[in-house]
Amino acid sequence: MALATTAEVCDANPQLIVSGELRALQPIFQIYGRRQVFSGPVVTLKVFEDNVLIREFLEEKGNGRVLVVDGGGSLRCAILGGNPVVQAQNNGWAGIVVNGCIRDVDEINGCDIGVRALASHPMKANKKGIGEKHVPITIGGTRICDGEWLYADTDGILISRTELSV
Repeated sequence: MALATTAEVCDANPQLIVSGELRALQPIFQIYGRRQVFSGPVVTLKVFEDNVLIREFLEEKGNGRVLVVDGGGSLRCAILGGNPVVQAQNNGWAGIVVNGCIRDVDEINGCDIGVRALASHPMKANKKGIGEKHVPITIGGTRICDGEWLYADTDGILISRTELSV
């Protein structure tokens, strides 16, 4: 069965939009990776210019989940690179959304996974291991909680309080 597009989901669920159960992220993210359409339950992470916790998460089995990282919107370094994305692909993550930068774009674009980020940057992040896991975050003008559902395609990214029957 073909997944409904994010536009179709919005058109079919005006009541969920009004109630705030269905939200769209602001269109600030670039599209990377071979999987332009992806969805899954959200795992949240908050870090700043540090990628240790991102790597730890992506070393776990993804089970079709989407890692959503609030990197504070930093454009000063990349908090996600090619090696962790290859690991994420191999471990069954559906996608990764980063409110920050990535690097190794050619390698990431070769992976069968969906990746969204603000931009690319050649400098690497710190490795202090500082951050917060499974906390509510706000990116793209939208509050996102651990366990909510993310739906992404070429039109944008939706967050839903519950899994949608699309």
